[in-house]
Amino acid sequence: MTTAAAHTPVAVIGGGQAGLSVSWYLSRAGIDHVVLEADTPVHAWTDSRWDNFTLVTPNWHCRLPGYVYDGPDPDGFMTRDEVVDWLSGWLSTFEAPVRPHTRVTRLRHGAERGFELTLQTDAGEQTLACEHAVIATGGYPVPVVPPFAGALSPAICQIHSEQYRNADQLPDGAVLVVGTGQSGTQIAEDLHLAGRQVHLAVGNAPRVARFYRGRDCMTWLSDMGLYDKPAAEYPGGKAAIEKTNHYVTGRDGGRDIDLRRFATEGMKLYGTLTDGHGSSLRFAPTLRRALDHADSVYNSICADIDAHIARTGADAPPPSRYVPVWQPETEPTALDLTAEQVNTIVWAIGYRPDYRWIEASAFDGGGRPMQNRGVTTVPGLSFVGLPWMHTWGSGRFLGIDRDARHVAAAIIDSENGKVRRSALRTPRYAETA
Repeated sequence: MTTAAAHTPVAVIGGGQAGLSVSWYLSRAGIDHVVLEADTPVHAWTDSRWDNFTLVTPNWHCRLPGYVYDGPDPDGFMTRDEVVDWLSGWLSTFEAPVRPHTRVTRLRHGAERGFELTLQTDAGEQTLACEHAVIATGGYPVPVVPPFAGALSPAICQIHSEQYRNADQLPDGAVLVVGTGQSGTQIAEDLHLAGRQVHLAVGNAPRVARFYRGRDCMTWLSDMGLYDKPAAEYPGGKAAIEKTNHYVTGRDGGRDIDLRRFATEGMKLYGTLTDGHGSSLRFAPTLRRALDHADSVYNSICADIDAHIARTGADAPPPSRYVPVWQPETEPTALDLTAEQVNTIVWAIGYRPDYRWIEASAFDGGGRPMQNRGVTTVPGLSFVGLPWMHTWGSGRFLGIDRDARHVAAAIIDSENGKVRRSALRTPRYAETA
């Protein structure tokens, strides 16, 4: 059943922390709007994180509009369930006009009133018109698996990292984790600690020390201003900001993730996975180079912190450098899953954008939004919650408030401007005696 079109000045599409942050500012300014959420608010924290998940950023990074972490452990790392509780506390401080279980399947620019949205709800298909549309559906929502995944033996259980919860959910036997970004390395560690035999395909992600010279590295980096530096000014340019985030963990109070140490404890490491068929996989001979690169970044960040300490005269323990605890004797280029009793593959090779449901000229050749601090050249269309939308802090708790405030301010200025222009057009009649 299709109902008649409704209208709202502003539609925020996505009810995660980014979209709700924009709603917080719009509500305070008295701007009529609606938040359209396909599931329930901030559901991803319970639906897409594994049981032993922890933040990799210190708790003091956690700040949202009108709400900051004020618990007993600012330098600690909240678990998944603690983050859910913290977000619930924030949601109780205001009333966002959320419409849950409302999926936007199409957004068309050029409608008479700006944008026309097609909604799928429990009551059927509906349409909604608006002048402003804020896309807050997450940075890259579609899980990536390689093209040859379908050619692997059907006896192998394949899941994406977002589906992983714990070791017990997987079939008995060894597990291959593919990818060494933050999710891949932490899931590999989770399985390793659970006593599973882990095979790990190592990518080109860098790593960082958890603690260095008496403090968390991310606290040092914040003091150095790196989380506030606009993307256009970041050292290394576009190539630097498109790289995978450094891997580290907040588990058990926080520690380094050292793949070489895992190898000494029995984890089997490989280079980049390039192809597979049936139960046979092939890898590029990139393992040694990948490990060396990750360690060089680790030590480079330590050197940058050393320079900052020297400049500021901060009181800190002496410097140090990571020294490898293991080197691969050979470069393994093949794996027989059956012979090694590998019954599960966890794909942790990331996500890709998918904005095909948006009909507007706001994307580059790779399908990524062309935006400046979230605002596009398409009148009324903006984004929030994207990685590197403005700074390294964008997409994280540390930067969401600032990004949402900027996007909301542009909408508020536009809406208030319409009110002022309307007042100027209102006829004024001279008083009569």
